[in-house]
Amino acid sequence: MHDAYKSPQPLKLFPEKLFYKIGEVSRIVGVESYVLRYWETEFPFLNPRKSKAGQRVYTKTDIDLIVQIKHLLYEEKYTIDGVRRKFGTHAEQPDAVGHAGMEPGNPGLKAGAEKVNTEDVLKMVKSKLKDLLNHHFGA
Repeated sequence: MHDAYKSPQPLKLFPEKLFYKIGEVSRIVGVESYVLRYWETEFPFLNPRKSKAGQRVYTKTDIDLIVQIKHLLYEEKYTIDGVRRKFGTHAEQPDAVGHAGMEPGNPGLKAGAEKVNTEDVLKMVKSKLKDLLNHHFGA
């Protein structure tokens, strides 16, 4: 799978559009489509619209959220439940794998002790993505 973070030309992978299909999002973010569908079941805050034909339709905000989820899961090594807690949501069933109540990057902080506003996280992700583009491409 091609990862847009490491691509020399991310603008071609991330065209300026209002909506993106699941295959496009998969290529942009660097995860398989089935992973995106699974994340929708695990994260209630990730809820792309559906087209009249029933296809998932993602916005840039959805993509920013997916990039943040991917970062937390793959790089920060959060569990599914840890990501839910980071975004201030809880599922009915707890995740089977955990970190003994501790979250990465917050030594000594119990999971869920710190609520994070989703809009603030999205603003942070957008800012970091813009910084990344400016740093690598001088845009």
